[in-house]
Amino acid sequence: MDQKGYRRGSFQSSTSDEDMLEIAGASLDFSMADDDPPLDREMGGFSSYNGGGMNGTSTMMDFLEEPLPGVGTYEDFNTIDWVREKSRDRDRHREITSRSKESTWALIHSVSDAFSGWLLMLLIGLLAGSLAGLIDISAHWMTDLKEGVCLAGFWFNHEHCCWKSNTTFTDRDKCPEWKSWSQLILGHGEGAFAYILNYFMYVTWALLFSLLAVLLVKGFAPYACGSGIPEIKTILSGFIIRGYLGKWTLIIKTITLVLAVSSGLSLGKEGPLVHVACCCGNILCHLFTKYRKNEAKRREVLSAAAAAGVSVAFGAPIGGVLFSLEEVSYYFPLKTLWRSFFAALVAAFTLRSINPFGNSRLVLFYVEFHMPWHLLELVPFILLGIFGGLWGAFFIRSNIAWCRRRKTTKLGKYPVLEVFAVTAITAILAFPNEYTRMSTSELISELFNDCGILDSSKLCEYVNDFNSTKGDDLPDRAAGPGVYTAMWQLALALIMKVFITIFTFGMKVPSGLFIPSMAVGAIAGRLLGVAMEQLAYYHHDWAIFSGWCSQGADCITPGLYAMVGAAACLGGVTRMTVSLVVIMFELTGGLEYIVPLMAAAMTSKWVADAIGREGIYDAHIRLNGYPFLEAKEEFSHKTLAMDVMRPRRNDPPLTVITQDSMTVEDVETIINETTYSGYPVVVSRESQRLVGFVLRRDLIISIENARKKQDGIVSTSIIYFTDHSPPLPPSSPSMLKLRSILDLSPFTVTDQTPMEIVVDIFRKLGLRQCLVTHNGKLLGIITKKDVLKHIAQLANQDPDSILFN
Repeated sequence: MDQKGYRRGSFQSSTSDEDMLEIAGASLDFSMADDDPPLDREMGGFSSYNGGGMNGTSTMMDFLEEPLPGVGTYEDFNTIDWVREKSRDRDRHREITSRSKESTWALIHSVSDAFSGWLLMLLIGLLAGSLAGLIDISAHWMTDLKEGVCLAGFWFNHEHCCWKSNTTFTDRDKCPEWKSWSQLILGHGEGAFAYILNYFMYVTWALLFSLLAVLLVKGFAPYACGSGIPEIKTILSGFIIRGYLGKWTLIIKTITLVLAVSSGLSLGKEGPLVHVACCCGNILCHLFTKYRKNEAKRREVLSAAAAAGVSVAFGAPIGGVLFSLEEVSYYFPLKTLWRSFFAALVAAFTLRSINPFGNSRLVLFYVEFHMPWHLLELVPFILLGIFGGLWGAFFIRSNIAWCRRRKTTKLGKYPVLEVFAVTAITAILAFPNEYTRMSTSELISELFNDCGILDSSKLCEYVNDFNSTKGDDLPDRAAGPGVYTAMWQLALALIMKVFITIFTFGMKVPSGLFIPSMAVGAIAGRLLGVAMEQLAYYHHDWAIFSGWCSQGADCITPGLYAMVGAAACLGGVTRMTVSLVVIMFELTGGLEYIVPLMAAAMTSKWVADAIGREGIYDAHIRLNGYPFLEAKEEFSHKTLAMDVMRPRRNDPPLTVITQDSMTVEDVETIINETTYSGYPVVVSRESQRLVGFVLRRDLIISIENARKKQDGIVSTSIIYFTDHSPPLPPSSPSMLKLRSILDLSPFTVTDQTPMEIVVDIFRKLGLRQCLVTHNGKLLGIITKKDVLKHIAQLANQDPDSILFN
């Protein structure tokens, strides 16, 4: 643990993410966070660590009978010890259970402790649902503000403005209450000058929204940028990033998410809503001691909060639980599954009560297809899966290359200029095309739509032959001029979305990837669906159509192809499978189309995995150098623990502390001269028999407090970790007993243990470090960082270039 930024007298730190928000102003320099012992580097903030102390009589004090504030907590950019945290929680639970039999008050405390988890889930669901409703309503209004304003009340968006209008159904978007900017300023909306004015206002509003977003992020909460899912995956794996889930990040992310979505950039709000929900979970954890003081328990809450985030993002509570389980969570016990389900349920219910879409539905893109799909249609569905996999692999490689360029060149120093340029290009290209001018959610909704008799969209301008109409089902018809116009406009929109999203994702504004990916797939799917529909209309006598598609029948549903394409592209980018399919059918209400969705999702995953194994979130984790040990990857190399442990040959010997023969000054010297996060404690330097492991932070806090509060502790005082004090002359100064901060059961392996087993132990137990022994004697240490570097080396990657950048 490199203690840069450590301040003398500041040991009373809590684990609150709000306590260190000033760290958010700095860049993530992981070279500062030597999470683990053996790499000696220049000592950064503790070079001046000296205790001052007072002389006293020769007495032996049993220090730390009561736990000190700060002991057992973690520094920023460090990994938690899952085993220790779970052990502490079990001890706490046993103590509460035993006390509950003593008095009624203790019994009430025990019941309230057991109930606190469910109460916390209720609060997270209510807060996440409320914020999501606020974001949805605000984003809808501000998106429409780019095109005009409502005279009946400026706070109404276009749809709400025209609700009370007496206009006909076909002219429902042209109500007199809604005025475009040219109508408001010039008095008319026709002509070249009116078009130019509307164009100018659209671009101006877009630039204003995006600039405000990036300035707020840069000035108040740098952690509010991006999607947030890669960092949340890393935090849930046990890493600590102070301030990332703090109150300022929540406030700024909520505000800037509305601004970024309203600016018309090619991004979505769904990924950042997971971050917002996790911020809610983390902040509410501070109301309950059980979660405030235990990092492992807090991560269980954050897993449930992530489920609530997806639940409100898509109106998909079951999909949210599966997303948390499949994509973001590192440790997901059965109890967390139930609580995630409850949090997602409450969040979805809260959002439904707010009713942000005004249609009394929770689903974002409700579909109602009249015709079932045919078995032969699986061929184009699989083709869409292949397209989704190819697009996903192309996007990941291109986006990571661009983000790497941003990190390694001067481009990264000018985030405001970058956002300004990308927004200007996006707005200028988007306005002439009605399918890129509208919000991405509206576009997807239109592409999913099945054409009815009253639909006025260009996508539904077919040549009508009403003599063959049966009931509600319209037959496959010849495409009219409106459909052909819509096709080339959609083709241009597809090209723009494919390329502009590469440069948008990763900028210093909140940016989700779910909706842009779905838009790319939905456009491709609609194009293919219309092509299949026209093929079936003109060539219904072909062998592939003759068995099931007769003339005048409604055979092909282009909206279904758009839905399948959206699932394929989202799967290609994120590599989700089960949760993706569940989210898609919850999102659309299309329950009977599970098989096409499954076929497309699996095909896109296989194709994308064949080109590159990483999904977009894993790729960004590796790019940022976060210490994330992927549980899905297999370790198949034949190396041993002795090949990875430190010290290596020609290295200085392992730094150890003896159990009863070192003075306070000796230990302070070790702390000053090394940057390790902890030290093995041995019987003696000669025997090297292992006693336990002590954390650097706990040592510093304990010695500092002993010097201040305990008489007789001086530099020559002996520190001992045994039950009984060693024999010393009567004239010697007071001794310091620190057995209570010693971990007496550190995890150990022998030097001949295969690394395959060691990696499995690190993954499944969430270890920070593991000590290596030979014939019972301490030989070395393996840390999580060593394991990650070893895996990188075996994958022919430079370990220093990808870790802790």
